[in-house]
Amino acid sequence: QVHLEESGGDLAQPGGSLRLSCAASGSVFSINNMGWYRQALGKERELVALITSGGLTDYANSVKGRFTISRDNARNTVYLQMNSLKPEDTAVYYCKSNLHNGAGWYDFWGQGTQVTVSS
Repeated sequence: QVHLEESGGDLAQPGGSLRLSCAASGSVFSINNMGWYRQALGKERELVALITSGGLTDYANSVKGRFTISRDNARNTVYLQMNSLKPEDTAVYYCKSNLHNGAGWYDFWGQGTQVTVSS
């Protein structure tokens, strides 16, 4: 069984910063891509940032230059450093990991963490 635990969601002021973390635990044999997605109220879930096992990264245009994704392979953890936050960044943020659980490669999702940007 695999569990992804997210943390770090909070209320922040415009221009502020937050750091999200997502740790994979359980039957984790190997991790491929890790990513962060978000879903605002009434909108579809969208990709925010992605990082490969080799450290290559990709970002949504709306967060380029403000957000940074990183990972700690020893801890099976992915991070999202969010700077210069805007009200439109308000959403539930989900992490996703493509990993091998001993039976095969599958995508696993976290439960989500709320980020609210408001003055």
